[in-house]
Amino acid sequence: MRLSETQRLQLAHRSVRRFTDRALEPAHLEQLIRCGQAAASSSFIQAYSVVRVVDTASRAAIARAAGDQQWIVDAPAFLVFCADLRRVQQACLAAGAGAIDGYAEHGLAAVVDVSLMAQNVLLAAESQGLGGVFIGGIRNAPQIVVDVLRLPSLVLPVFGMCLGWPDETNDVKPRMPVEMVLHQDVYRDASPQQISAYDETMRSYYASRSGGARSADWSSVTARAVQGKQRRHMREFLAACGFFRA
Repeated sequence: MRLSETQRLQLAHRSVRRFTDRALEPAHLEQLIRCGQAAASSSFIQAYSVVRVVDTASRAAIARAAGDQQWIVDAPAFLVFCADLRRVQQACLAAGAGAIDGYAEHGLAAVVDVSLMAQNVLLAAESQGLGGVFIGGIRNAPQIVVDVLRLPSLVLPVFGMCLGWPDETNDVKPRMPVEMVLHQDVYRDASPQQISAYDETMRSYYASRSGGARSADWSSVTARAVQGKQRRHMREFLAACGFFRA
């Protein structure tokens, strides 16, 4: 089947962490945000907000909190995507429906909303030659992000995004074979053979990208990432922000 231009763009995605000095103009960013807003929204609640962080001291503080990610400081644009129930709260109160009280469904809907919106932003950016990378590391110390950006209750910083004009070209990471993620009628676990084959694919990728200096596979990298980033503070932090309390 012939790929569309959009499909080719999606399949060419790679994270970009090094950028040229070319600025991202405010009008350009506003256009990208409008593209983000075109994403689907649960019940059209549009439960998201985006903070562009320009202040150098604020960027430096967030970069340290995220694990010393220098590209947060260097990127032409750094955005923090938030699940935002503040406007939803205002709507409920105005309609006489009472305050929302941290129900899990509301929080989940807001997190889904902002994730769909952010993916649209990045795809729109890539379609114009920009590049970027999502920054989940802001959840290492999310209270710092809240304090720096003065986020009120019912606004949850979910992830960041660096955006700019790429100064690097990385190889596309091989994704899992479709048969490992597409199930029919019922769920089935991936077989040990499928996992092993994908580990070998990723081992070859890491070796080629590092000139043979890195020996790793998907299983080892995934285990290290998941077990090393448990972020046990998140449950209490979510509740403090008004999310997932009940």
